[in-house]
Amino acid sequence: MGRLFENRPGDDGLPGRERRLAVTALILGTSMAVVDTTMVNIALPSIASDLGVPASRVVWVTNLFQIVCAAFLLVFAAVSELVGHRRLYVAGLSLFVLASLGSALSTSLETLLVFRALQGLAAAATLSIGPAIYRSIFPSRLLGSALGLSALVVAAGYAAGPTIGGLVLSVGNWPWLFVLHLPLGCCALVLAWRALPREPRRRGSFDGLGALLSITMLASFFLAMDGMGQGMAAWQILAWVSASLAAGAGFLVRQRQALHPLLPLSLFRERRFTLAVSASGLAFIGQGLTFVALSFLYQQEMGFSPLETAWLFTPWPLAIMLVGPLAGRFADRVNPSLLASGGLVLLALGMVSLALLDAEAGVVDGLWRTALCGIGFGLFQPPNNREMMTSVPRERSANASGVMSTTRTVGQSLGVALVGAFLAASTPVQSTLWIGAAASLAALVVSLARVSPAGEAQERSRRALDLPATRRD
Repeated sequence: MGRLFENRPGDDGLPGRERRLAVTALILGTSMAVVDTTMVNIALPSIASDLGVPASRVVWVTNLFQIVCAAFLLVFAAVSELVGHRRLYVAGLSLFVLASLGSALSTSLETLLVFRALQGLAAAATLSIGPAIYRSIFPSRLLGSALGLSALVVAAGYAAGPTIGGLVLSVGNWPWLFVLHLPLGCCALVLAWRALPREPRRRGSFDGLGALLSITMLASFFLAMDGMGQGMAAWQILAWVSASLAAGAGFLVRQRQALHPLLPLSLFRERRFTLAVSASGLAFIGQGLTFVALSFLYQQEMGFSPLETAWLFTPWPLAIMLVGPLAGRFADRVNPSLLASGGLVLLALGMVSLALLDAEAGVVDGLWRTALCGIGFGLFQPPNNREMMTSVPRERSANASGVMSTTRTVGQSLGVALVGAFLAASTPVQSTLWIGAAASLAALVVSLARVSPAGEAQERSRRALDLPATRRD
């Protein structure tokens, strides 16, 4: 960890001490947004009981946060170019803290939903530009290690959320979950304002029509995916999907015509970027699908309790926490495409082994299979993220960061929705897990397309641009 904050002659990015403060601000901000996603789920029954609302309505406390956050990721990535990463991140943190206070003081579901939507908006502002800020903080020679640290923070947040929620609810009621964000958010705000780098802002107009189409496209998509998981009528799902496709088509047309497009399509002319995005989306589809499908397999078919099921999931994020930083460090020294592809091999093997689980399997059978998936995912994600960020010009880092965050969110949501659709069609859980395995295998095929003589030559050329820093390694 200490090497992340070492100074070397010729380093770009921030000096070591300022780097440490800036990273602490990012870790706190990311942790709050990620932990909130899983922590509040634990409290939904308590919120429903306290506010006197049915379970079918209280689920929107979680759904609205996620839909708003996902819909605004691309928009805020573009906004950051006009206002600057630092200003947007500080504004996002400020709104998150204020919305958390509002959520804690809410006395009705309607008020709580308003503040949850604001929390989702704030989370989008911080999460959309996180990887871009890492790129501006760290020298190029350490970017892989930095993104490995980011993967560790996200995995730890998702894993710790239910535990933190359970501990808070064991000594207090649900508003304290939101109060918990206040001291952390204030600390993150002070550090962000003091330590995050000030970067030049782009001059020009904002693509308002593109933003509106993007929000409509993504919000409609997530409403359709949520509907699939909640048993919505087929015609309603079809209506949301149609709205998403129509807005998506309009968005593409607009991006080709706009003087300053929300998402420059030229990004996708870079083959390595496009392949990295595609591999990431497929891998997250597999992960999102597998997480939900295993819950049904462990509890309904294997007879494990909810607590035992939670423990059986633990090796996945734990392995990412352990392997992710190492994978990021190796990605600074070897071809990240090779490293990411190796991780997908392990992920695919783990997914296949999970699909082969039967109702008579024991705890150990589930643990090692889940751990194998986590090791593979941890080995894949940081190098693949490094590919996405370094295959585009530095001035397009915010756009690449927004695409990365959106791809992750869309992939996971699609995976969850697929489980709901398959279970509604009375498909056996094992068959659903095979779909997850197929998604990871497809991600491997896409990733291997980067590993070619031409790709190796391009990688060597890219590293040659950082030759002074590389030789000092």
